[in-house]
Amino acid sequence: MLVNPDFSSRASLTPDDYQWVASPQAGVERVMLDRLGGEKARATSLVRYAPGSQFPAHSHPGGEEILVLSGTFSEGDQHYPAGCYLRSPPGSSHQPYSDEGATIFVKLWQMPAGETRRVRLDTRVPSAWQRLGERELCPLFSDPAEQVCLLRLPAGAPPLPEPVPSAELLVLAGAVLDGTTCYQCGSWLRLPQGRYPELVAGAQGATLYLKTGHLPMAA
Repeated sequence: MLVNPDFSSRASLTPDDYQWVASPQAGVERVMLDRLGGEKARATSLVRYAPGSQFPAHSHPGGEEILVLSGTFSEGDQHYPAGCYLRSPPGSSHQPYSDEGATIFVKLWQMPAGETRRVRLDTRVPSAWQRLGERELCPLFSDPAEQVCLLRLPAGAPPLPEPVPSAELLVLAGAVLDGTTCYQCGSWLRLPQGRYPELVAGAQGATLYLKTGHLPMAA
């Protein structure tokens, strides 16, 4: 299966475009943002757990990255409410479930084989944030290949003031504007190498998940 497979081209999806597709597990649905492959694939998705749903124990040979958007996502006796960031390296395994229901942003098979860091971060904690001029930054992960953060911007501020080798954004609150296009909360954008001075926070500001430097040039 191929969904937005050309990483050298721009891709986007707004909540009006969501198409929830059933997964192999009852009660778990997903919106496919990009995907290369079948059920075990390099994939970026929104995943929605109905209350009481679960996945059987499984491994992630290519690693897994999760941002909890709503509800509570659980692994074993560990419970992660909205705002928690989870990064599990290649070879990790878990048995995820949600008692109350949850929506998560998930990236699979997108880590190098040598990555070993496991991250569990609650971005609701004020000490996780740094003020950098007019913007606020919550670092999530950084290495020579990619940088991942949450970003809070005031109205009119650009999320990408400098050229980037690649970028991926998920709008968590507010909106970002791109010329005449408004990307409201829940919108996803994937941007190839370039400059994006026209991309700015909307009138109410914006909170974003932002990843840069991670995309291959082509599928």
